[in-house]
Amino acid sequence: MFDFLVTADGGLTTAGYVVSAVVGIALFVGAVFLAGKHSEKKKLTTKQLVFCAVALALAFATSYVRVVKMPWGGSVTLCSMLFIVLVANWYGVATGMMVGFVYGLLQFLQEPYVLSLFQVCCDYVLAFAALGLAGLFAKSRHGLVKGYILAVFARGVFHVLGGYLYWMDYMPENFPKSLAAVYPILYNYSYLLVEGIITVIIISLPPVVRALGKVKQSATE
Repeated sequence: MFDFLVTADGGLTTAGYVVSAVVGIALFVGAVFLAGKHSEKKKLTTKQLVFCAVALALAFATSYVRVVKMPWGGSVTLCSMLFIVLVANWYGVATGMMVGFVYGLLQFLQEPYVLSLFQVCCDYVLAFAALGLAGLFAKSRHGLVKGYILAVFARGVFHVLGGYLYWMDYMPENFPKSLAAVYPILYNYSYLLVEGIITVIIISLPPVVRALGKVKQSATE
């Protein structure tokens, strides 16, 4: 049914990229509208939309800086998840999830791999939208750190689900058979936790805390 969109090895054809781009633009417009309509302040200002767009652009740009790249998808990047988490910390869960949703679509266009529609949702759309859950701790003490940790684990849940459903056949032959049941957990959280630990250390440094505090003040005033 989707042969004209997806190549034999799971990538996208030219038509696939065109259709994905068109759908992505449409969903981006819809996401911006819904984010504004359902945000805690009911409407995002132009300034707030600009902050969201800049955070989204920084997340996408830093996702190309890969410290470690895993063989079957996933990588340790230059704190790319942090920028989506910042949006959630500034404007709440709804806006954070919408921006994460769009970021997931960009990730799909960056490096697409299609086994099924639900696999795409698990690996791209839902996984990155889950980063918006960081907004649950926006008003608590050390809320950015707490929210970031929650976001990392929430993203991992969808990658692990996709792993169990679609990626078990890619488990290395030399991987201990006794641990096969936890392979998707070990694989996905291995790179997520490495990036997470690095990022938490960085955002816990006093100068960074002060700088991010000033950015949040500017973003929300």
